Amino acid sequence: MQRIVNFFREVGREMRKVSWPKRKELTSYTVTVLATVTFFALFFAVIDLGISELIRIILE
Repeated sequence: MQRIVNFFREVGREMRKVSWPKRKELTSYTVTVLATVTFFALFFAVIDLGISELIRIILE
């Protein structure tokens, strides 16, 4: 039981050392991630539609 308590104490000490991002940085990172995910989702959707259409044309 003592090992578990010591583990969580150490976790608490290490978490105090973490350099947390400021609000402006966090917002910037979030916007960047969302824009990137949206771009790739649209990109792959278009590629998927193109390949599907190509396969339909070939199989007809």
